[in-house]
Amino acid sequence: MRIAILGFGSVGRGIARAILAKNLDITVTGLADSRSGVIDPAGIDIAAALAKKEGGGPCGSPDVSPADVVAKADYDVLVEVTPTNVEDGEPALGHMRAALRRQKHVVTSNKGPIALAYPELRDLAAANGVFLKYEATVCGAIPLIHAMQEGLAGNTISRLYGVFNGTCNYILTRMAEDSLTYEQALAEARELGYAEADPTYDVEGIDAGVKLVILANTILDMRTTLDDVERTGITLLTPEALRLAEDQDCTIRLIGEIVPEAGVLRVSPRIVAKAHPLVVEGTLNAVTVGTDLAGDLTFIGKGAGSMETASAVIGDLLYIRDRHVQGS
Repeated sequence: MRIAILGFGSVGRGIARAILAKNLDITVTGLADSRSGVIDPAGIDIAAALAKKEGGGPCGSPDVSPADVVAKADYDVLVEVTPTNVEDGEPALGHMRAALRRQKHVVTSNKGPIALAYPELRDLAAANGVFLKYEATVCGAIPLIHAMQEGLAGNTISRLYGVFNGTCNYILTRMAEDSLTYEQALAEARELGYAEADPTYDVEGIDAGVKLVILANTILDMRTTLDDVERTGITLLTPEALRLAEDQDCTIRLIGEIVPEAGVLRVSPRIVAKAHPLVVEGTLNAVTVGTDLAGDLTFIGKGAGSMETASAVIGDLLYIRDRHVQGS
């Protein structure tokens, strides 16, 4: 199978390392970062590209743009892992439309286009006889979307709730463990690379809200936007609030929740019993899916990270390879 990768940051490099390490019979024929690109129908030397990038250089030539790779490279699957833009989804949305129109499968970790334009992209993929896969957009390494679409097929999902943001979970864990203030825990998260310089997207519940929109629209057949999600972040939480929860053998977690029948989508700090399966530590994610046939199932795993997100992308690539590309 031949793929083109757009985005050669942490996630893109994780995918490249996994391809090198796993002997997956995947050839990379197109590659682009924000400054450069390279196209080679015979296969790009991924080890050399990784070495150039990690040495601070571009992955290819400044004369080759991501749009050139989408339009001109010879590939079966476009892997779109550029940074998320939840305002208009660009430039990833344009890349994905162009690839689907070329009858190329698309695999992405980019939340913006899926949250903003899933029905359009799904219909475009169907019209062109190709797959659109997006497991990596929600909860990193946890195969949550695949589990609901495949393993729980036939079930009615009555409720879905959990910890969708590892940065907030780390901050709340540290506030509870060592009575840190929010500011102290955030500073620690930044030092460890868990929080961005501007943490608004995480701590105000936007990231968790976007993930709820993706699950609502792609799995639960709802029609929602981020504006439909009631959101309360964690910035106003105090060590005293966590101590009060501790006195009741509880703690506080930022919980995202969807109740399809009631049309509820919300993200807010909640008091949760310490023994509850959603009380996970550090940067872990945990999601409980309530169903009519299978009962409640809880999925726990790493919600972000280079190799963790690559795991989800590789899973989608092999799904497509095994069902469509091989022998086609």
